[in-house]
Amino acid sequence: MSGRVFGILSPFVGGDYYGAIIEGVNAAAVAAGDRVMAIQTLDPGSHSADRSGLPDFHRPLAWRHLSGLVVLPGAVATGYAKGARQAGLPVVFVAQEAPASSVVLADNRSGVRDAVTHLIEHGHERIAFAGYLAHFDLRERHAGYAEALTAHGLDPLVMDTGDNHESGGEAVADLLIRAGMPVSAIVLGTDRNAIGLIGRMRAAGYAVPGDLAVIGFDDIADAAYLRPALCSVRQPLDELGRAVYELMDQPVSRREVPTVFVNRESCGCSGDGLQVSEAHTRALFQQVSYLQETLNIQYELGVALLGPQDRDPRDLAWLELTPATAGCLGLWHPDLPDTLHVRGGFRFPAGGVLPVDEFPPADLFERAYGADGEIVFVVPVRTPAQDWGMLAAVGRIQSTTPPGREMMNHSGSLLAKALDYGVMQEKLRQAALRDHLTGLPNRVLLEDRMAQAERRAAREAGYRFAILLLDLDGFKAVNDTHGHAIGDQLLIQVARRLTGRLRRTDTVARLGGDEFVVLIDGVSGSGGAHEVIAAIKATVTEPFTIDGHVVEVGLSIGAAISGDGTSDPDHLLREADAAMYRAKSVARQR
Repeated sequence: MSGRVFGILSPFVGGDYYGAIIEGVNAAAVAAGDRVMAIQTLDPGSHSADRSGLPDFHRPLAWRHLSGLVVLPGAVATGYAKGARQAGLPVVFVAQEAPASSVVLADNRSGVRDAVTHLIEHGHERIAFAGYLAHFDLRERHAGYAEALTAHGLDPLVMDTGDNHESGGEAVADLLIRAGMPVSAIVLGTDRNAIGLIGRMRAAGYAVPGDLAVIGFDDIADAAYLRPALCSVRQPLDELGRAVYELMDQPVSRREVPTVFVNRESCGCSGDGLQVSEAHTRALFQQVSYLQETLNIQYELGVALLGPQDRDPRDLAWLELTPATAGCLGLWHPDLPDTLHVRGGFRFPAGGVLPVDEFPPADLFERAYGADGEIVFVVPVRTPAQDWGMLAAVGRIQSTTPPGREMMNHSGSLLAKALDYGVMQEKLRQAALRDHLTGLPNRVLLEDRMAQAERRAAREAGYRFAILLLDLDGFKAVNDTHGHAIGDQLLIQVARRLTGRLRRTDTVARLGGDEFVVLIDGVSGSGGAHEVIAAIKATVTEPFTIDGHVVEVGLSIGAAISGDGTSDPDHLLREADAAMYRAKSVARQR
């Protein structure tokens, strides 16, 4: 593997925030002959980083391949970074303070100070701030707001949006409307907050900026195309990414990247309209086509992974539907902790086992052409029901979708659900064919096995099978004396003894109550089952010890053997039933 590899830990590995930072780090790394991999720390299918909380991500994924780690906001707890540093990996945090690590921050304060000052120049004196203050960078933006108001002798009004999305802005709009519009201008912590607020205000009949001037933060692509166009503060995420890469080779330090206030119509300024050119229009068309293609791919993935399965989803053939160029799946080894069984190679040879700090395989990095924006992505394959492992794939960074809507998150989520679905299907199949108490085949599966034996007897001259019907003598007394819980345990132990005594080609089934059926595969002559019957009786009538109680039962057995006039299973079962009751009658007369 040529060059160094730096791992980027992120709640999501794409989107117009996380993806843009990953893109910036990758561009700087590729220019210097290095490369990056992006590791999603949230469970796949998570709705948003804000609402999901801090991910439960603690394994040293790929550490043996890495020369350093980048930690994006909300990716992991600080203890994870401490472990990485102790292992010799430099760590750079983005948009959050961290002990003993380098930190790269956007200059949130100055951008918001400029925004508030601009509103004051428009004549506003009642200016609010709303943001998700659980995040460090949002608290910094709030601090810039407070500094600007203090400098001008104005009183603050602060509201917490509860998230960084449109829903948070909608909630703030509702609060303002119920309060009788106590402010004439507001700065939102993110553009998506601002978009949600503007939509709710306009739906309620308020004009922006006439009744409320609005400024956001991030300057996402949507901002310029809104009506009115959204004023915002731009944080150059490409410069942020470049600064992150540069700090990897420097002593622990802190760097701030300047932000820029972008003046548009939502604050009350007159706009210049959209700057349209042929090149710009073609670029927009390409974006629309790309998003349409992404939507089509996600639909096809849903059908392929959640529809009728003709192939095991673990073989990753479905990756053919995506832009991924290679990939592999690591499934947690059942016996070796923190070890992955590598399988399901897509355009990549897969096999063997790897410790988690060596996954994904080193050769996978050679499949990523960083100059084209290709990197290795890793996403957990996990649901609330089961942690399956890790999916690694080579693909291009997606930086134009909202966070969490990128292909890797979608693929990991669908794969995890498909694997859960397969387990559920198998459980349902077993429930339909197995006795719920003992796990033995039930009547349905027994009938299938007997039908197979009948067909074999019709094909092969001389092949015989025997059907034994077993009934426990004294089982009711066990229930009456010791209770049904002991009775159930007795049935389970009888089932174990029977399956342990017989061959794998034989079938032991429970019909219900204390009745069992044994299908003996291949017996010799009409008396060929006698030895088996004697062995079964000796095995079952040995005393049982259950919860400190010694329990004994008798056993009545009736047998019928194919070839003596018929091989019809139903007829043989009736013969065995009659023989069993004759045996019971004889036992009572003794």
